[in-house]
Amino acid sequence: MSKKDDITGKGPSRGNTRSHALNHSRRSWNLNLQKACIKVDGQKKHVKVSARTLKTLKKQNKLA
Repeated sequence: MSKKDDITGKGPSRGNTRSHALNHSRRSWNLNLQKACIKVDGQKKHVKVSARTLKTLKKQNKLA
């Protein structure tokens, strides 16, 4: 199961977590993926999108 947004192609971002002693270790921030059913050329299609993309789709009335 891919951790990418099917529409925008965004994936997890990576960086460091820093303690008060300035120790660091690598970590990643995953997307808030949701399942959605969208309209593509009049047909329904199930996709995995981030919560931000889902909000935009609702605003543009593209959800099926």
